[in-house]
Amino acid sequence: MIKRANTTLKIENLSVRVDGKDILRKINLEIKKAEIHVLLGPNASGKSTLVYTLMGFPDYQITEGRINFKGKNMGSLSIEERAKLGIALAFQHPPILKGVKLSKLLEKISKKGINMKEFPIKSDLLSREINVGFSGGERKLSEIIQIISLSPSLVIFDELDSGLDVEMLKKLASIIKNKFLHNKVSILLITHRGSILHFLKPDFAHVIINGELICSSKDWKDIWETIRKYGYEKCKECEKHKLLSN
Repeated sequence: MIKRANTTLKIENLSVRVDGKDILRKINLEIKKAEIHVLLGPNASGKSTLVYTLMGFPDYQITEGRINFKGKNMGSLSIEERAKLGIALAFQHPPILKGVKLSKLLEKISKKGINMKEFPIKSDLLSREINVGFSGGERKLSEIIQIISLSPSLVIFDELDSGLDVEMLKKLASIIKNKFLHNKVSILLITHRGSILHFLKPDFAHVIINGELICSSKDWKDIWETIRKYGYEKCKECEKHKLLSN
């Protein structure tokens, strides 16, 4: 791959096995500071496997390749060690934490302090138990605020646009631009819906199918419009034509 300055994350020839089955094969991906990369793919394409591998989940065995984060090989690091280095994950379905108020959690984990007036969040949300009775949008907003408080270098959003309306997508996109990109935080956005793309306008788009990264391009609009109109089968056809022409 072409080396670029200020690289935050570099994945080289990554192959991953889960429960004895090879899921990812020779993934190459490089993200530098303040870039947004979107990873598109159908269900069971390997998107979540890549997310959990990056976070260091123990059942995800790297059989080949390596993951470098800010120049450090993360192959043997635990989830906690990766989080301390500056990697944060926003889950598709943020968990309910009964007995823990959002305000208390933010006080505990915040590195720089947060002015809650800067966020489009209801004041009573802070005094409630985390995600207890929260709407889908409130859950995602709460998750993003928690991540901001950690001051990460890389944020992975797993299906950020799942179940959200247009107004909430606009709000979340605005926060991501102002609080992450402004501070040179890198973004890896995982989605198969694509609803958030027009608000965030990623720098690079990648398509993963059957555990292989078959397409990478700066022209995310072209990739997304092709998928929207023709489905992921069209991506497979493009990959087949590339292989035949080589």
